[in-house]
Amino acid sequence: MNFFKRAWLNLTAKKGRSILLVLVTSAIMLFVLAGLLIRNAADTATSNAKKSVGATVTLSANREAAFKKMRSATSTSKSSRPKLTTSPVKLSDAKKIAKLSNVSSYNATVSTSANAKGFDTISTSGSSTGGGMKGMGGSSSSGTGDISITGVTNTNSVSTFESSSSKITKGRGITASDEGTNNVVIESELAKEDSLSVGDTIKLKATTGDKKTYTMKIVGIYKASSSASTQQGPGSTDVSNSVYTSYTFANTVKGSKYKNTADSVTFAISDPAKVSSVKTSGKQLINTSKYSLSTDDSSYQTVKSSMNNVKSFADKIVWLVAIAGTIILALIVILMIRERRYEIGVLLSLGESRWKIVAQFFAEMVMVLIVSVVLAGFGGKFVGNKLGDQLVSQQTTTATTTTSSTSQQGQPGGGGGAPSGNTGGSKPSGNMPSGGGQTGNASATTDTNLDINVTVMDLVELGGFGLAIMFLSIMLASGGILRLQPKKVLID
Repeated sequence: MNFFKRAWLNLTAKKGRSILLVLVTSAIMLFVLAGLLIRNAADTATSNAKKSVGATVTLSANREAAFKKMRSATSTSKSSRPKLTTSPVKLSDAKKIAKLSNVSSYNATVSTSANAKGFDTISTSGSSTGGGMKGMGGSSSSGTGDISITGVTNTNSVSTFESSSSKITKGRGITASDEGTNNVVIESELAKEDSLSVGDTIKLKATTGDKKTYTMKIVGIYKASSSASTQQGPGSTDVSNSVYTSYTFANTVKGSKYKNTADSVTFAISDPAKVSSVKTSGKQLINTSKYSLSTDDSSYQTVKSSMNNVKSFADKIVWLVAIAGTIILALIVILMIRERRYEIGVLLSLGESRWKIVAQFFAEMVMVLIVSVVLAGFGGKFVGNKLGDQLVSQQTTTATTTTSSTSQQGQPGGGGGAPSGNTGGSKPSGNMPSGGGQTGNASATTDTNLDINVTVMDLVELGGFGLAIMFLSIMLASGGILRLQPKKVLID
């Protein structure tokens, strides 16, 4: 008799045992499938992180070299104390780096300030600005204006807008098409204070040089983060007094010597895994005694680390369940063989080869496996989602706690969404305000979800694991079959 037919007849004749085998095998396959789904979803999440989270390389003045040069001058000069001198970034150098592979775009940032003319600024208690005095602007004696200007290539590339802590509520943001124009984006509270809307004009008066007055056209209004704080220090100003313009206008306010330069230039890297190679290649194109390149792929690394931990745990689930399943099924098959000794003895006495008897048991288990894989396929998505959500939640909590701790230790003060009012041309704070990058990291970590779906390939992979488990189980149990002597079995 064909051993496939015998296997089918045996399964249908003993329905209780067959159902028990299906239930046990389904439970094993269910957890193996959940582990496979979580592992594959973690791989997909890591790949998606390369596109959605991204990484940046920032070109700015080499402050370390500037400090070294200043200390050297201090030791040789006794008549006067040398000042820290940094060089603005030449856009011609930045464009060389922008041509490198894996650099998708760049954003030039220029920070300066001006005085409001003909409209009120927002004043706060303890602030030295004189908001509320139309036409006065409340400029400080240090020459710092009451309006903080951040010139950029594109506001969409600014960290606070990328992380959605600042949002355009009316009109549009600054784009590359605004180069050479006097277009401006103002904060919503400033717009409400002065009843300003998109299409209106305001006037800004420069605090340096010829102190020229510029007429600005409002093209957009943005809402700063509710957690953004007032900038502190001399000439401090409320975050609502921060405006965005094209970097070309900010350079015009600073003076003609700043034309075609920027305080810093931030390059968006299309593949975060290549950020180090971009930095290495970029260093070969610039004067490292004047400029420095810094990288920021912390968001990607946070997501990658979390997903690697999830993937590692999923791999452990797969192997632990596979090993435990092999042992459990091997014990079940051994007990099943001991129960069927007489059947085996009759088959052997009729001349059936031992390998066909082993093949019959294997065929029975494969039929059970097919049913179990189908059942596991229906329940795998549910179990995988529950386990995956729990794992991601644990990893997110850990990553967020670590990020917050790093932020508190390494990011003193600062306005969460405020562009810098620095006028020195050396500090790249306009594009990377204190806390802005950390906000992006936390958001990226929190928004990381495992997209768990059961595909045909997942079921094929599960079937492969199942066949391996069945084969090992039968091989472990087949020793008893190979040692049986038909004459002894039938006499007993």
